[in-house]
Amino acid sequence: MKTRMMLFGIFVSMLLIAGCGKKVIENEVNWPIKDFSATSQEQKTVGLKDLKGKVWISDFIFTSCADVCPPMTANMAKLQKKVKDEGLNNVEFVSFSVDPAVDTPEALKNYATQFGANLKNWTLLTGYSQEFIEEFALKNYKALVKKPEEGNQVVHGTSFYLVDQKGNIKKSYNGYKDVPFEEIISDIKSLQ
Repeated sequence: MKTRMMLFGIFVSMLLIAGCGKKVIENEVNWPIKDFSATSQEQKTVGLKDLKGKVWISDFIFTSCADVCPPMTANMAKLQKKVKDEGLNNVEFVSFSVDPAVDTPEALKNYATQFGANLKNWTLLTGYSQEFIEEFALKNYKALVKKPEEGNQVVHGTSFYLVDQKGNIKKSYNGYKDVPFEEIISDIKSLQ
């Protein structure tokens, strides 16, 4: 009887210890991001190697966007503040311009500051071709980016993407409306 009780106690202890492990990200994907070379709002060259070792949230925006980008950028700034308030370190925010011919580093910097972005850990990228960003978004993020022949509005998705320290996309979230801030924070914590 004593042995049975002892084994039961060990079993319960193991279950409790296992329950204290890292949280699992629900509906996790594991899409590796291929290396890239881009220019930041500070006119520095940025590639995947510069983000390795950090958890990051990324999205696709452009400065002359007439509809979804302003709320997305405001939501990213709100998320950035929440991450800071939670005391989470080593988290980066990365916005890829989907209109690189128009979005200069200066234009991106001005755009981000209008939304209260903290540019210490938010990098806005340009400096590549339209063809590159369309192919990069599709192959890495499974996201459509398309600049039509007519007009100045680029078609693109409205998701935020959680990327792990190795450069793998782990999950996407709505970045436009009803942003699941608490879920994103929880998933960031599970990667740290």
